[in-house]
Amino acid sequence: MNERTPRKDALRNRAALLAAADALFADGGSAETVTMADVATAAGVGKASLFRAFGDRTGLIRALYAARLEPVRQAVESGPPPLGPDTPAPERVFALLDTLLCFKLDNRHLVLALEGTGGDSPYRAEHYGHWHALLESTLRRIPGLPDPAFTAHALLAATRADLVEHLAGHEGVPRETLRAHLATFTARVLSGPVP
Repeated sequence: MNERTPRKDALRNRAALLAAADALFADGGSAETVTMADVATAAGVGKASLFRAFGDRTGLIRALYAARLEPVRQAVESGPPPLGPDTPAPERVFALLDTLLCFKLDNRHLVLALEGTGGDSPYRAEHYGHWHALLESTLRRIPGLPDPAFTAHALLAATRADLVEHLAGHEGVPRETLRAHLATFTARVLSGPVP
């Protein structure tokens, strides 16, 4: 059975809804205060169109996150070093974590909202499972590293959106300082030099 091609107005509405949601999450201060009605109004479409396009608030947040993350996903899946799959494992670990940190710094409003979609735990959010599996599989390629699954959790904890927001947003730690601290922490965990 063939999938239906979305109508032009549905595609236009989807793009308008994503743009409106992005602006509202960025400007609202707290993602929890942005409602589906706010997004529909800002996009100039009915709430029914919003729910048809994304299902619910979490679906909207996930779609916006996926759109923003697409260039990173492509680089990780099939790109050249340092993110691509042919990169030596230690170098790739540093690149993955640095890229994730930079993405969260650039998209703090969105990532904070997404990390809140895991119910009572951000570790149950779908995106966390993806990043953990990717990092764990890369860590398994480093000989002698004990418990890659736990190590992946520990390293990802340093890039949690609430920590990034606290350090960059509330304490004003500069971007390059955060990146340097993460690289140093990663090197210590991996018992190797900072690249």
